Amino acid sequence: MQPTALYSPEPAKGWLPWGALAPFLCILIVALPMIVLSSVEQHFQLVDAMGKPLNFAGLCSLLFVEFGATLLLLLAWVRLVERRSLATLGLTGGRRVRTFLRGLAIGLATSSAVVAAIWAAGGYRAEEIAKAFFAPVDLLKIGILLAGFAVQSSVEEILFRGWLLSAVARKFNVVVGVVLTSLVFVFLHYGPGTPWSSMLLTFLFSLFACAWALKTGEIWGVMGWHAGWNWLLGVGFEIPITGLDLQVPALLVQMVPIGPDALTGGAEGPEGSFLCTLFFAGASAWLLWRTRRSRVAVAEPA
Repeated sequence: MQPTALYSPEPAKGWLPWGALAPFLCILIVALPMIVLSSVEQHFQLVDAMGKPLNFAGLCSLLFVEFGATLLLLLAWVRLVERRSLATLGLTGGRRVRTFLRGLAIGLATSSAVVAAIWAAGGYRAEEIAKAFFAPVDLLKIGILLAGFAVQSSVEEILFRGWLLSAVARKFNVVVGVVLTSLVFVFLHYGPGTPWSSMLLTFLFSLFACAWALKTGEIWGVMGWHAGWNWLLGVGFEIPITGLDLQVPALLVQMVPIGPDALTGGAEGPEGSFLCTLFFAGASAWLLWRTRRSRVAVAEPA
């Protein structure tokens, strides 16, 4: 495979990093805002020494402030150093809001389907329904979290599937871009004691997101999907999302884990379940097959 401009053929007017350097630059773009802001957040008792939110204000600081700073740093690099357009990051195409909202709806549907599958397999016991609607303050928090996860998820997609994937693909090829992007994504989501099953799931999560971006030729849809997935898993069922307990009552139905950790995901939440792993493996394979099939069809003479 040859070097490929994924989303737009527009050339960069500045300096593009070497392909092998891009993953390390990505890690630096994520780490710098965290290092600078973490001491301030700890001073105000928003996060602990590991950077995990201690309260709702800390969670908002993580979602809005830290990820917002990461986005500003990335955009400064793209515009001032690489001097390339945002279209080359996958921020292209028409009906962007509609595409984002469609992805959001798919994210809500797929996260609900995974939780429903775990419940049907005996992993959860359903208890109180729509508890959040009895507490207006909690509904307000849930609304704020929707905006917060939209920011967090969009920044991750712009950074990983937008910038890093396209930067590596331009220097090497698409396959190397997907693999390196997914490995860096796993590395930045790794924490002490993270089980191998969660690392595998994180890799497949990134593979799925890469496949979506490659299939559509933009990242608006996968930005929306990522936001819907994270938000509903976090607020819909009163279960952890990537090890975080958002401390809000269930928007849909309270699910109490009663099955083995392999089924429920344990402290990691549904993303640690083998059913979730199977979903991402199957969905990634299907999207990659669809992408390859469509490109073969375009290449065939009429």
